[in-house]
Amino acid sequence: MKNRIVLFSKWFAVLFFILGASASMRADNGIMLYTPYTSVSVPPGETIEYSVDVKNTGTVVRNVDVYVSGLKKGWETTLKAGGYKIRQISVLPGETKTMKLTVNVPMKVDKGGHWFRVVARGFATLPLMVDVSEQGTYKTTFTSDQMNIEGHSDANFSFRTELKNSTGEAQAYSLLSSAPRGWKVVFKPNYKQATAVEVAANATTNITVDIEPPYNVKSGTYQIPVRAVNKSSSAELNLEVVISGNFDMELSTPDGRLNADITAGQKEELELVVKNTGSETLENVTMSSGKPKGWSVSFDPDTIPHIEAGKEALVKAVVATADKAIPGDYVVRLSSKTLETKSDASFRVSVKTPLLWGWLGILIILLTLGVILYLFRKYGRR
Repeated sequence: MKNRIVLFSKWFAVLFFILGASASMRADNGIMLYTPYTSVSVPPGETIEYSVDVKNTGTVVRNVDVYVSGLKKGWETTLKAGGYKIRQISVLPGETKTMKLTVNVPMKVDKGGHWFRVVARGFATLPLMVDVSEQGTYKTTFTSDQMNIEGHSDANFSFRTELKNSTGEAQAYSLLSSAPRGWKVVFKPNYKQATAVEVAANATTNITVDIEPPYNVKSGTYQIPVRAVNKSSSAELNLEVVISGNFDMELSTPDGRLNADITAGQKEELELVVKNTGSETLENVTMSSGKPKGWSVSFDPDTIPHIEAGKEALVKAVVATADKAIPGDYVVRLSSKTLETKSDASFRVSVKTPLLWGWLGILIILLTLGVILYLFRKYGRR
């Protein structure tokens, strides 16, 4: 029964079209509408242009109201004559005026025949039919094979995405991001940095999305929404970055100086700064040293329980030279380390002679000069 109703409806539509076309060919009260192409086949989003003749076959001037009827919402039509949009046209007896009818087929439209009419009110009707060749959509999709990437806070996260234009015409999209404050998002359509991209009808464009987290971002999961938008369509993709955290530290001094002067056989106290430059808390930071033979280095404290990200701790290092260290420059390497990371600082230590030995040296020199002078005076006359 249902198939019979559908078949009857189709025959009724065809009969309506034939009868209407026949009616348009004859002069009703002296006015006839005519166009050579009464049935066309186009894809969604196409623009159709008709040339419609209005012929006055009567003996008096006719002022005719003209309009288009029968199209569903979303279809756009324009009637023009002489370069102007018109609603009425005047035709002298025996003359023909030509109107330009433009029909814009919507993107989102059902496949199949769509009937409508050009009407000369009170005079004639011209039925027309547009056969839409495929099911139309007005849809954009933004996809990625990998929606989640994990890494350290100092890593760059690169997502490979695809932007598909499922409409019947080329679309220009603005590329936007709603990333948290401090995050940097860069779009690279076809591997070139840009903030907009044009995608052909029913085509797909590859877009690389590079994401850089802010300095010292805490570990956790972060949502990075990205969008492709224009005035007619849009699509959103929610990328996910998982920061696993990184461990890093820096060993230095408060003023940045890495040198010291020490008298041989004595001690020198150095003030050190251990700074957590990573994004995770450092646990059990131990201090150690590499020193010349016979030297000693002690730390206070020698172990730091923990240092939070971005924070620092002070350590005192006491360096003692060997008792018989020869004057000159030496290198003492100090280190701070955890199970995850370490940092070294090399100090140049200049060893000087003790003051007592200096005076003894001067005394010996003076005694030597005295002995020489004495001998010269005693034996020089002979």
